[in-house]
Amino acid sequence: MFLTRVDLNGARRAGRLLSSPRRVHGAVMAGFPEPPRGRVLWRLDRYGQRAALYVVSPDQPDFRHLIEQVGWPTLHDTWRTVDYKSFLDRLSRDDIFRFRLEANPAHSASRGPGLRGKQFGHVTVAQQAGWLLERGDRIGVRLGDADAPTFQVVGRDVKSFKRDGHVVTLATAVFEGTLVVEDAERLRDALVQGIGRGKAYGCGLLTLARIS
Repeated sequence: MFLTRVDLNGARRAGRLLSSPRRVHGAVMAGFPEPPRGRVLWRLDRYGQRAALYVVSPDQPDFRHLIEQVGWPTLHDTWRTVDYKSFLDRLSRDDIFRFRLEANPAHSASRGPGLRGKQFGHVTVAQQAGWLLERGDRIGVRLGDADAPTFQVVGRDVKSFKRDGHVVTLATAVFEGTLVVEDAERLRDALVQGIGRGKAYGCGLLTLARIS
């Protein structure tokens, strides 16, 4: 597994690429000469005209095309890929990390007997925070409780784009805070498989920073 960070410059003429999850997805997948051997996760963190693209992938990518289009081609160290497996292997119970996650919190509503439920995005801060708290156990972490969560919703957005002639709408939330590892194996799976829906379009990638 590999973790890649690419620093991008949204002020360049091709910067409109960064405004569409569908276009970013295409640019990310173009970084692999062969179809990846497993899931590819990505997240775009925006800071005004600057941005940082994070990618977790089973194969090592080549993002020179992104640097040429919307990067900083004359600077060094604006794109770095590291071995992610060694970090994953060191995860242990009771480890404490800062984390960041952009997700598509959603719930399924029944459409009647025998019919598949329809997905609706959570749109309030309380709903979105509750959605993440409910997933703590299944991803192997402690996130506090409803009265005292160890994270905040620091960003919210509704993203719409066209795919195959249809409009896709994603209600997204950005979570930041701290977590405690309860089950390292479940957390490893969440880190490489993603959390929630919309993974192809920039949702579900959880990143960690160890607290010393």
